Amino acid sequence: MSGRFPTLSTAQYEALLRLPSGRVRCVIDTDTRNEIDDQYALVWALLSQDRLQIDGVYAAPYSFLRRWDELRAADRARNNPADATSEERALLPKYQSQLQRLDAAGTDIYDPAQVDPQNLIMVEPGRGMELSYQEILLCCEKLGMDCADKVFRGADRYLESLDEPVESAATAHLIAQARTATPEMPLYVLAVGALTNVASALLLAPEIIERIVVVWTAGYPTTVMDVEQPSFNMEQDILASQLLFDSGAPLVYIPGFHVGAQLSLSLPEMEAWARGKGAIGDYLHWLYTHNPHYPFQGLSGHFARSWIIWDLVNIAWLLEPGWLPSYLHDAPWLTADCRWLRHGAPHHPIREALDINRDAIFRDFFGKLARLS
Repeated sequence: MSGRFPTLSTAQYEALLRLPSGRVRCVIDTDTRNEIDDQYALVWALLSQDRLQIDGVYAAPYSFLRRWDELRAADRARNNPADATSEERALLPKYQSQLQRLDAAGTDIYDPAQVDPQNLIMVEPGRGMELSYQEILLCCEKLGMDCADKVFRGADRYLESLDEPVESAATAHLIAQARTATPEMPLYVLAVGALTNVASALLLAPEIIERIVVVWTAGYPTTVMDVEQPSFNMEQDILASQLLFDSGAPLVYIPGFHVGAQLSLSLPEMEAWARGKGAIGDYLHWLYTHNPHYPFQGLSGHFARSWIIWDLVNIAWLLEPGWLPSYLHDAPWLTADCRWLRHGAPHHPIREALDINRDAIFRDFFGKLARLS
């Protein structure tokens, strides 16, 4: 990426990556319909506009087709190991427990209707983006907010080349907003999905890295070397993910494992603190009990079970960075097979979260929902 993007000084990184305070500008880039955590994050942000000036909400593409293909390849390796390829056999450890749960549920994984009754998961990226766009509007409607003029469709496909950014209404709006920001008051880009929209904006307008801070959640801490990361946000559009680290864009990286993974909720908590809290509280409760991932994962029932609401982490860090202790260090490189790599001269600085105050986050989230009842 040398020469393609402005080179920021250490002082510029330190200024842009300082802990936020007061009311800040942000945009939210979200694959809202792929499961349920994005809706929770979006709702919390919209209920926190005393602290967040939300300039736009962008629908990001998503698709589980790759994992669906891998799941069935792993099943073939399990049932016919002698005929399986080495690539298929290598997938079996990753999907063994999921296949066992699907077996126990009596699910035929070669009949998508059994695994995906709501037609939410096995879609092409462009269809995922459109579903996310409609879901953003639905969440706003249930909050009684008219956000139509701030919601934008994003990319209809993943990046195929760094020479071919995917232009969309979302990237155009992001670039325009970034150009009105300043290093003293940057635009925070809260990315809780694949980075296609963000990467496309960076490719179309490289100069905006001097005025934005990307806050992104994905796989493991960058100190975990040589481990392939099962991170949906990262693997969907690996070119976009690599570009984020190669471009030098100021970045707050929040590992999903095991920072975001601490944000688990149970059904009794949802019944006590979400259901009955306005139309949106009832909707979030409904989402919890109708999560499209339950059939995909072979899960049934809620006894002694919880679900992780991963994407609250981005909102949490912007509202109160003390809830997610973090530190500055040199960025790694990201390989095409989703591994961190450190070699040669130090990379540019990033800020990385290392812990989380789970209870403080949910107290704030549920406290704001309670005011709607």
